[in-house]
Amino acid sequence: MELLYKAKQRYGLVVLNYMVTSNHIHLLVSDDGDRDTIPKSIQIIAGQTGQEFNRRKKRQGAFWEDRYHATAIQSGTHLFNCLIYIDLNMVRTGIVLHPSEWVWSGYNEIQNQKQRYAIINYKRLSQLLGLDSVSMLKEAHARWLEEALKTDRHERDCKWSQAIAVGNEEYIEDIVKKLGVKVVYREKNQIHKGFELREDMIPYNADFAPQNARLSQNNSHLWNVYQ
Repeated sequence: MELLYKAKQRYGLVVLNYMVTSNHIHLLVSDDGDRDTIPKSIQIIAGQTGQEFNRRKKRQGAFWEDRYHATAIQSGTHLFNCLIYIDLNMVRTGIVLHPSEWVWSGYNEIQNQKQRYAIINYKRLSQLLGLDSVSMLKEAHARWLEEALKTDRHERDCKWSQAIAVGNEEYIEDIVKKLGVKVVYREKNQIHKGFELREDMIPYNADFAPQNARLSQNNSHLWNVYQ
């Protein structure tokens, strides 16, 4: 979480939500037009986490098994769905019954907004969600979360970890147009109340340094142009 704040200060990363676990993180972020913001931020977060873990455990070698996967998300309804999906991560695993029980999360920061050292950009999140003010964010966020807990929306949804983009049909077509030949083998699929742009699952561990290449192919993820 300190490194998330550091990335925000150094590179201007706009953090909208986050979930920090013992061995991975989930981030909802915006680069606000600077394509280098997200990769540079991930580099400092992942790199220094690995260095600190190795130093503390007196070990060497890779800490992260794979590179990060990025999914482009349309603002509004789809952004809201992803926000809540991240909040419910530890509920899905059965570790907690409510997101408030997991301290290292954006849910708790949104519900207990900070005047100083805030990681989340409350104003930007409010704007992207279509809320008129930051003061409305806490109340709306809590209400949305409670409603989601009463439905099946807390179940795992692979589009957030495998799709290249999620949004309405016009948004997906715009992404396809911008990527051009890079999306020749990627499919546009209709999903519940929207569309996703997806490609076949192709492991890419072989592209890593030798110490990472030894890791299991079974845990490989997708490569995509946002990485």
